[in-house]
Amino acid sequence: MKYLRSTLFGTLISGWIALVIVAAFLYAPSAKGFLLNTDRILYFHVPCAWTATLAFFVCAIESIAYLRSGAAAADRRAAIAARLGLLFTVLATVTGSIWAKVMWNSYWNWDPRQTSIVTLMLIYAAYLALRESIEEPERRGRLSAGYALLAAVTVPFLIFIVPRVLQSLHPQPVLNANMKMDMNSRMVQVLMASLCGFTGLFFWLYALEDQIERILDRNEAVR
Repeated sequence: MKYLRSTLFGTLISGWIALVIVAAFLYAPSAKGFLLNTDRILYFHVPCAWTATLAFFVCAIESIAYLRSGAAAADRRAAIAARLGLLFTVLATVTGSIWAKVMWNSYWNWDPRQTSIVTLMLIYAAYLALRESIEEPERRGRLSAGYALLAAVTVPFLIFIVPRVLQSLHPQPVLNANMKMDMNSRMVQVLMASLCGFTGLFFWLYALEDQIERILDRNEAVR
């Protein structure tokens, strides 16, 4: 039954994101000041960055749960969230670099937003490296959970603060200083739909990987 629910949810999410892709190119109007329709990257770049942020906070929440309960499941889910967060951070970096190549004629410009998200990527890559370096499960869980909580403190700093206090070539954020979206209503609709779709994609991948790892753990225990 769980497999069927997961398959159905995955199918729905896939269909939703497919509709978002179509809407991004055929429904949303072009934004002014962008070359070669690069504004369409917005509908995927921003959701990737949002999903990475969400994943890292899920990692922190599961890490707290592990420190409180010592449950191996919480440690496993924290690691899953970190891996997915790292994946979406890479996707956000790649989509941003593609946009930068067209607009700034270079994939990499040491822009504050580029630098901060790559720094975040390295922080969580180190988290995963830490996990791989420790064999004893309980010690690995405690050290990884502590590191994850420290890493979570850097997330809002690197994602929301640094890019806004330093001079940047990057376009204005989706939310302006008045916490409003200065965008065409159709663009907002597609962006919101994409954010919902990527959020659903994260939780589906998160649940799916957790299910797979539980099965692998059971099989290992039987051996």
